[in-house]
Amino acid sequence: MLPYLRLCRFPTVFTALADIAAGFLLTHAALNPASELGLLLGASACLYLSGMVFNDVFDVKQDTEERPNRPIPSGEISRRNATIFGACLMAGGLAFAYAADLRSLIIASGLAICILLYDGVMKRTPLGPLFMGACRSLNLILGASTAGIRLAGAFQQPLLWVAVCMGIYIAGVTWFAKREAKQNLRLPLLLSLLVINTGLIGLAIWLGDFAVQLGIPLPPGIANSQAVLGIWAVIAITINRRAIAAVIDPSPKKIQPSIGVMLLSVIVLNATFIYFKFGNAGIPFAVGVLLLLLPAIGLRRVIPMT
Repeated sequence: MLPYLRLCRFPTVFTALADIAAGFLLTHAALNPASELGLLLGASACLYLSGMVFNDVFDVKQDTEERPNRPIPSGEISRRNATIFGACLMAGGLAFAYAADLRSLIIASGLAICILLYDGVMKRTPLGPLFMGACRSLNLILGASTAGIRLAGAFQQPLLWVAVCMGIYIAGVTWFAKREAKQNLRLPLLLSLLVINTGLIGLAIWLGDFAVQLGIPLPPGIANSQAVLGIWAVIAITINRRAIAAVIDPSPKKIQPSIGVMLLSVIVLNATFIYFKFGNAGIPFAVGVLLLLLPAIGLRRVIPMT
C-alpha cells in the first residue's frame, strides 16, 4: 500500500479537495446539496491522484537518473501496474463527476485531457507550467460545476477570477519546481517567484476590495477586507521567505521544502476565500478546509509531497 501512496504523492491530494470546497462555496449559499459536493470531492481526488501517477509513468527515464528511490525506478511497482492504477483512478474520477452532473463530467473531461497533455507532452516544454496552472483552475471550476442550471454557472465571478489567479500561482510553483531534484539556477527561480507573486497579487485585488477602485466587476465579500488582507499578507510573506531562501541557496534541500510550503498554502488560501465571501458565518466552513492541513502535514512525514 505504501508504495502506491508514494507513487501518487498522497499528501498533496488535500490541496485538490480544498479547491473543490472553495469552488463549491464561492458559487453556492451553503454546502447543499451535500451529495453533489461529496461526488465532486471524489472526482477531484481521483483525477488529481491519477495525474501524479501518470507523471511518474511518463518520467521513468528521468526518475531513474534523478530519483532512483521512486516506486517505479526502484522496482516496487512495475510501470504496467502503475499505468493501470492511474487509468483506474482517472476512470473513477470521471465516473464520480458523471454521477454529480453532466456539466461536472464536461469540466472533469477537460481536466483529464489537460492532465494527460501535461504529463505526457507539455511537461517537457516551456508551456508545461501553463498546463499545470490550467489543471488547478479547472479543478476549482469543477467544484463550481453544479452551480445554476447551465454550464455558465461554473464561470461566474468571483470564482472565475480566483481560478485564473490560482492557475497563475500554480504555474509559477510548477516553474519553480522544474529542476527541484538538481542544483538549480537563480534566474529561473526568481522569474518563477515573480509569476507566483503575480497570482497572489491578483487574489489580493479581490480579497482587499481593490477591484472596485480598479474598475474590475468582482462582487465583494462580507468579511472585513483589511483583516482578510492581513491573512493574505501572512501567507504571501511565508511563501516568499521560503522561496527567497531557496533562491539564495538553489539546492534541492532548500527548493523542495519551499515547494511543500507553496502547495500547503493552497489549502490556506482556499479557506481564506471562503471566509471572505461569508464572513463570520463562513468560519466553520473555512476551519473545515484548514483541517485538511492536518492529514497533509502528518502524511508528508512518511510520504514526500515532491
